[in-house]
Amino acid sequence: MAAPPPPGIYVPVPTFFSKPDSEEGIPGLDLVTQTKHGLHLASSGIRGLVLLGSTGEAIAVTNSERKTLLSHLRQEMDKAGRKGYPIIAGTATQGIEDTITQLQISKDAGAQWGLVLAPGFFATCITQEGLKNWYTAIANRSPLPILLYHYPGVSNSLVLSAATFTALSSHPNICGAKLSHGDLSLHTQLASSPLPSMAHDKFATFTGLGQQLLPVLTVGGAGAIDGLAAIFPKTVVQLYESTKKENLAEARRLQEIVARGEGLVVGHGVVGVKEGVRRVLGWDSECRLPLVKGLGEERWKDWEGVVEELERVEKGLR
Repeated sequence: MAAPPPPGIYVPVPTFFSKPDSEEGIPGLDLVTQTKHGLHLASSGIRGLVLLGSTGEAIAVTNSERKTLLSHLRQEMDKAGRKGYPIIAGTATQGIEDTITQLQISKDAGAQWGLVLAPGFFATCITQEGLKNWYTAIANRSPLPILLYHYPGVSNSLVLSAATFTALSSHPNICGAKLSHGDLSLHTQLASSPLPSMAHDKFATFTGLGQQLLPVLTVGGAGAIDGLAAIFPKTVVQLYESTKKENLAEARRLQEIVARGEGLVVGHGVVGVKEGVRRVLGWDSECRLPLVKGLGEERWKDWEGVVEELERVEKGLR
């Protein structure tokens, strides 16, 4: 059985793009800023990085760029004394062959796990049997252990049932899941399952929503793969650690402010994450079409208050 990623807080990092030379140009990879951000997260207590997920604009990145991005970040982590630092590579294709290709590229470039988004194009007629067979076909051939990525919001409202997760957990190359939705019942059924195939050393359940972190941890979740942590890593890590240490008063205090801050991520997705990274950390990035960079001053005013609160919390943590 493949071991899952270690428990803790992971960041679905945005892919940093430089400004194109012309209005018609496509923004290129900004590997310098990508490295600075990644090292900042690692030094702030983040357990690992998820590259080329939904926040990483995976569907807008070519396979050649995937190789370049992953291999560069792995090399820079090694140079910084973080050899073996956990890197999870996302996929967001609809086809088995395309997914296997991206997983092979990711392994060759230094990723240790794959995060495979469920295929939502035919969501209205996909059966749970079809989903089980699709994931099994990928897991049978994947060069990396994989986590199942359940994000109905970007998968045409596709739903994976608890029974589907349970059946897939027995595959030796499937080692966990990321659940990016508000169904705490499903988190509980997976993270608290008594089945041997879903023991925490074999199958790790991560929430994709930091606003659920405290309750998810109490039912046995492994942690979070959380977008707000791209901006305020120490705060989300402190919430995780306070909960694990059963310091519930502190955990509840932090969970409340994190929950309010997560509205920026839920409301604006990767555009909101990049805006926060720019304004708080000072690292700018373009987006690739159809995404358009920036929220503008008027929309940003909606978030200034909670962002200032989070900045005070973040600066007070070591």
